[in-house]
Amino acid sequence: MNFIINSIFRNPPVLLGLIAALGLALQKKPFGTIVKGALMTAFGMVILNTGVSMLVQSILPINTAFQSLNGTVAEGLNDATFTASFGGDIGMAMFIGMILHLLIARFTPVKTIFLTGHMLWWFPFIFVAAGVEGGLRGMPLILFGAICSALYWSLMPWALKKYTFAVTQDNSFLLGHPTGYLGLISGFVASKVGNKEKSTEDIQIPKALSFFREISITGCLVIFVMFVIVGLTIPTMLAEGENVVVVAIAQGLNYGAGLILLLQGVRMLISQIVPAFKGISEKVVPNAIPAYDCPMLFTYKPNAVLIGFVVAMITSTVLILICNATQVFGIMLVPLVITSFFECGTAAILGEGQGGLRGAVIGTFVAAAVMVVMVGFSALAYSHTIANWMLINAGNDFSLFGMLAKAVASLLSGIF
Repeated sequence: MNFIINSIFRNPPVLLGLIAALGLALQKKPFGTIVKGALMTAFGMVILNTGVSMLVQSILPINTAFQSLNGTVAEGLNDATFTASFGGDIGMAMFIGMILHLLIARFTPVKTIFLTGHMLWWFPFIFVAAGVEGGLRGMPLILFGAICSALYWSLMPWALKKYTFAVTQDNSFLLGHPTGYLGLISGFVASKVGNKEKSTEDIQIPKALSFFREISITGCLVIFVMFVIVGLTIPTMLAEGENVVVVAIAQGLNYGAGLILLLQGVRMLISQIVPAFKGISEKVVPNAIPAYDCPMLFTYKPNAVLIGFVVAMITSTVLILICNATQVFGIMLVPLVITSFFECGTAAILGEGQGGLRGAVIGTFVAAAVMVVMVGFSALAYSHTIANWMLINAGNDFSLFGMLAKAVASLLSGIF
């Protein structure tokens, strides 16, 4: 059980490589084609993960710098300490949840197959934590985490399909990422106030500044400026003797290179896994549609990603400073750098699909404001388990559905 969970489900290159091999085998492809498809899929995922890791490492010092200014709610309320106590429950919930998820896809009209490997772990993690907060233990806790996870993996990508298809212009895959409710908000707002006639990808740039059309260069410059501003504002971000401009250049270059790797990995993955998945959708789960991680959408509207990141960072940081100054939540919040990039960047893409440039900006602004409220309430909701982890990683579906799950668990704990 531990081997399957840790070596396959929590290892995206291996998981998607095996799925590609299964899909090609079900199509009765030659052995050489199966091996090539499986390995090329795994290679694409490794390249994508490397790009994502470079992006995270580039923006992590900014996040850490903000955290250094604020106290945390209490020691020990994080993923490592919670997993040490409830890791077995999380693993069992993940395994049972995957079985339930596949049964939903096989026997109901909701034909999602959730394939974002690390999210197959994190959703049982937050739902088990919600169950613990609500008073559940033992088998009721495991089943609760499994059922909540299966429902999320099945229903959220399906709920987003209208907005996802509007971006991709096909129905070959869905979005499997905790940007769900933020994407729904952004897409809905954009559809009401946006203008599809002017796309983020049609932004007119003078010929002398045409290099801005390359997302890796634009991203590099955005991170450079952010590092300079934060480095001058929070000097403790830099090690002794480091020059803020030199560090900003290095981090900007790493970010730009990470974007190039990420986009290349996405292209490889799409070219291999989508055709291979056809075998599974035909033979095992008829009409199934895979749900992938958010970088799969980045190639469709790359400008929207950066626009969403900048809008979300400015909006959420201003609101967080106001919340901390007024002590609205009674705890100190930290700027949500990673969530602003991945979740709100993706929400901006979905907003762009519904309302062009204006929709992306306004939709992301509203989503980022809601994100701050959600992270504050969810940190309080998880005050006995993973509050610190939620402060850094939440504001997304972890917050919304985690709080809903805790409310349900509290009702069920009276029975069990």
